[in-house]
Amino acid sequence: MTTQEIACAGAPSRESVTWHSIDWAACHREVRRLQARIVKATREGKHGKLKALQWILTHSFSGKALAVRRVTENQGKKTPGVDGITWSTPEAKSEAMLSLKRCGYRPQPLKRVYIPKANGKMRPLGIPTMKDRAMQALYLLALEPVAETTADRRSFGFRPERSTADAIEQCFKSLSMKASPQWVLEGDIKGCFDNISHDWLMGHVPTDREILRKWLKAGYMEDRQLFPTEAGTPQGGIISPTLANLVLDGLEAKLFQTFGKERFINGKQITMKVNYVRYADDFIVTGRSKELLEQEVMPIVKEFMRERGLTLSPEKTKITHIDEGFDFLGQNVRKYSGKLLIKPSKTNVTTFLEKVRSVVKGNKALNQIHLIKLLNPMIQGWANYHQHVVSKATFASVDHQIWHVLWQWAARRHPHKGSVWIKQRYFHSVGSRNWVFAAATGEKFPDGNSILAVLRKATDTPIRRHRLIKLEATPLDPLWETYFEERMSLKMQNSLRGRKKLINLWLDQDRRCPICQQLITQESGWHVHHIIRRVDGGKDGSTNLVMVHPNCHNQIHVNGLKVVKPVRESEL
Repeated sequence: MTTQEIACAGAPSRESVTWHSIDWAACHREVRRLQARIVKATREGKHGKLKALQWILTHSFSGKALAVRRVTENQGKKTPGVDGITWSTPEAKSEAMLSLKRCGYRPQPLKRVYIPKANGKMRPLGIPTMKDRAMQALYLLALEPVAETTADRRSFGFRPERSTADAIEQCFKSLSMKASPQWVLEGDIKGCFDNISHDWLMGHVPTDREILRKWLKAGYMEDRQLFPTEAGTPQGGIISPTLANLVLDGLEAKLFQTFGKERFINGKQITMKVNYVRYADDFIVTGRSKELLEQEVMPIVKEFMRERGLTLSPEKTKITHIDEGFDFLGQNVRKYSGKLLIKPSKTNVTTFLEKVRSVVKGNKALNQIHLIKLLNPMIQGWANYHQHVVSKATFASVDHQIWHVLWQWAARRHPHKGSVWIKQRYFHSVGSRNWVFAAATGEKFPDGNSILAVLRKATDTPIRRHRLIKLEATPLDPLWETYFEERMSLKMQNSLRGRKKLINLWLDQDRRCPICQQLITQESGWHVHHIIRRVDGGKDGSTNLVMVHPNCHNQIHVNGLKVVKPVRESEL
């Protein structure tokens, strides 16, 4: 069998293949084709066909290649499990594909680590080995189409192309009108990931049950001791969020079945105004009265959770009037004199400012340019998260408080200098702004002026209303492909705003990587590649540049691929 034949996307993986010779475009096509068929089989209720298609996908070369690629390119690629192994070389990745076999597979225990939570407590994480992560990624390729097809329409957490911004926009849609419900049940599940019933998972999750049983019963290692797992799915596993979603899906339909129809009360036809919004294990349920939520909605929710081995957290589950407001996903949702305003919550702002202060105070002797490089991504990321709500005043307040922290940092470094000297040393005028925390980089513009590294302000981020996703849309269904391409394009253009050259380059390529033919998105990342190298006389003009995915960029250099400038379909 030739290497070309082995690299055929739909074939089973039996022989080793050079990692950088894989045809990724063919792999993506094959997996998407099988996922689309799984979606169709799920909708038609053809369970036998569904299982057959899942078997084909989990045994295909394409599925295994993409699973290995996922775990070797994500943020945890350098974090080993209990075996201490990472797949950092092309040879290791090639061998890894051969090891992904159902027959004889036995997962190793998870490595237990702890990360701090916002409330000061520690959250346990279970880190699987690289092989177990890849196996989970492989079976997730076959499970996700089912989970997406059967998911609650107003569930937004841990789902492709959905986000917290969608959940908050759905809250606005449910609560903003005059006739909207006034009471809100804030639900929080106690230790959701740790307490999910294994029996429920084994009886209801449409995946290979033997593989699932092995994952659930693998146990974890802590202080060189093996501990069994009798319940829950580990936080840290690639497939765990999807399993949790499958467990919690169905509550929306149950509530609609009970409260979706109008009732006759005292001869009047009355709507119960029960709406449901969920992000991961946090959810809200609205209702026309406090009594309705307490006496009718709460028992249904508790019974739903009990069947799955879960309970509601007494401290965090409460019923609130919309005029008092409630915090959800870092935002405060509240009506002021009948007008709904969603703002960054006080807790979220306080946590962010404490993080900034910690970074500044922990780097008292750091070079100013390096401090700016540490702070800018933090400020940009926090502002981007809140840019879709009423945040302008909050942004200004946060910028002011960060300025005070930086002034103290600068003054502490020079206790014998006056305020005028400190201002001239650390703060500059940039455009129409004064008191800008900035430092000269040592480089100069053509006109001779110094190039400054400037601290980003939260107020630099424009407020833009988020466009709510169509609730019935799923990215794994071919019928919605055009819709999601348009959404991704809008998101990408917003992320490249102010970088006209890069936007034009991306649009000239029809938004796709010329190597693998997949869309270049904010999530996928990109490299700008010179078709003719600069050392060989290549210029920085758009005719000599092309955007490619990071892994595809590696393929170009390793295999010496020749990249041809793509032509847009409209120009053909």
